[in-house]
Amino acid sequence: MADAPLRSLFQQRFGEAPDLPEILATNPEITRLAARGSCRHFTPDQIDPAILETLCAAALCAPSKSDLQQRDILIVTDPGLLRDLKSLLDAQEWIADAPAMVVFLANNRRQRQLQAWHAQPFPNDHLDAFFNASLDAGIALAFFMIAAEAAGLGCCPISTIRNHLKEVRGLLDLPDHVFPVAGMAVGHPLRAPEISARLPLAKTVHHNQFADITKEEVSAYDTRRLAGADGPGWSEAKAKMYASPQRMDFADVIREIGFKLD
Repeated sequence: MADAPLRSLFQQRFGEAPDLPEILATNPEITRLAARGSCRHFTPDQIDPAILETLCAAALCAPSKSDLQQRDILIVTDPGLLRDLKSLLDAQEWIADAPAMVVFLANNRRQRQLQAWHAQPFPNDHLDAFFNASLDAGIALAFFMIAAEAAGLGCCPISTIRNHLKEVRGLLDLPDHVFPVAGMAVGHPLRAPEISARLPLAKTVHHNQFADITKEEVSAYDTRRLAGADGPGWSEAKAKMYASPQRMDFADVIREIGFKLD
């Protein structure tokens, strides 16, 4: 079957595969996306700065809410700054091997500047301002990841950067209304990343109305994901992870830098 590689990848990922239309069944880009995985093992080779600049340009081609462009990307390659940033994230030891990091910034500051420069009011100073800038940064992150992997690089998003908002803002000299949504470790992969099994498509792709997943269906996914290995299943591991307080001061810091969350 011409669609065998893509079908096999979807089966491995979801335990099932959708009906594959002929126009997509052998599409190399779709197949590459189906095979992707986060990279946490890098060679010591440095990345050409021009490559990082080009990847950022590709990422900033991403859609932006109302063309407001409320996202920036900060490339971190300075050895001292990179060391200091990694030291904040040392709970994830693999980050130490990443030759470069980029930080995706939500930037609502620029819109406020535009309002002032054009003598316009800013009546939308509420939760939506925070949300729009955050989403813009997240979309740019996804575009960067796709571009980096297309260039043969490996990468992995780092949400724990938000555990240290004050310290990161100080290191990167970020002004009010600008904050890191996520970091990204980037480098040449030491080995091919593993494909992480996902929840079944039947419960995560909805048609016309939402259909909730059952405990039994999650249990079946746990079994498939473990594939005979020992240890807790995905659901138990994630439940335990979220049973501990995380980022309890996040809203306080966001308010401190000027956002209103009501």
